[in-house]
Amino acid sequence: MESEGKIVFTEEQEALVVKSWSVMKKNSAELGLKLFLKIFEIAPTTKKMFSFLRDSPIPAEQNPKLKPHAMAVFVMCCESATQLRKTGKVTVRETTLKRLGANHSKYGVVDEHFEVAKYALLETIKEAVPEMWSPEMKTAWGQAYDQLVAAIKAEMKPSD
Repeated sequence: MESEGKIVFTEEQEALVVKSWSVMKKNSAELGLKLFLKIFEIAPTTKKMFSFLRDSPIPAEQNPKLKPHAMAVFVMCCESATQLRKTGKVTVRETTLKRLGANHSKYGVVDEHFEVAKYALLETIKEAVPEMWSPEMKTAWGQAYDQLVAAIKAEMKPSD
């Protein structure tokens, strides 16, 4: 929800996100990898979008470059979600957003890819904190993810 350009993220939503992230943080490398393996399972062609996976004979889950990349993505998603209410906007450095927008454009990321990633993220979180998972938590994380994607898309330049 937005109100005059500011994102409305309730105290309850923030609490759900912060509480679950505090539990998941220590496993962010494993969870990031799970997230990406789910994405590849749902949409196998997305693997080709990663240069380090494209021609690699190593299975994705053993690729030494995937885990750090996956962890960075997972941590960025979660950290930006925990800041949403406090700041009223996605808190990723502007230079990072510009780079993310440019890279997502360059590699041909489209809306369907963001939807697959959202589903995979929510499933990963649900499996990571099953005792906390609720429809409200799903909504909170989904909304936080949508805001991050909107910020990335705003930096994506249409390719000619």
